[in-house]
Amino acid sequence: MSTAAVATRPGEVLADLLPASRVRDIALVVGGAALTALSAQLAVPVPGSPVPVTGQTFAALLVGTSLGARRGLLSFGLYALVGSLGAPIFQNGTSGWGGASFGYIVGMLLAAGMVGALARRGGDRSVLRTAGTMVLGSAVIYAVGVPWLMASTGMSLSAAWAAGVVPFLIGDGLKAALAMGALPAAWKLAGRKG
Repeated sequence: MSTAAVATRPGEVLADLLPASRVRDIALVVGGAALTALSAQLAVPVPGSPVPVTGQTFAALLVGTSLGARRGLLSFGLYALVGSLGAPIFQNGTSGWGGASFGYIVGMLLAAGMVGALARRGGDRSVLRTAGTMVLGSAVIYAVGVPWLMASTGMSLSAAWAAGVVPFLIGDGLKAALAMGALPAAWKLAGRKG
């Protein structure tokens, strides 16, 4: 099968290239949640912000894009549920739903579903489409995370923007660049193997 044939199949995400089964879907959902939990432990404090830089945003967008909307939502939902119930899998081994950064987790849940839906429409097949998909996913994360940060800390919009968006823009750009290389390359590789 040629690369072009893989790139033009509508409605598929990378996970669909694996043989279909319920066991596959369960393994992908649990594996995506585990990857997100591991990525959340890569946390760097940001001076002046209660929200650290973590790998979980990249994991959420990558899991959503690779698994598709349904499995991406289930995977990130599993991660959020387990962490909310007390398992120390959020950033720096924290848990619970009341912290200043939990809004970003809710945003990541929504973003995982959205980028998964975009991937089913080819949003991960080229560098430019992947860039757009990652930017939209990041925007959803901020759209939920910043108001939650404001509500949980009493920060003004400008203070929440300065503490909850600005310090993360360079890192988000780097994460998007990684995805822009990795996802289209994975489709090309799958095309060569097919």
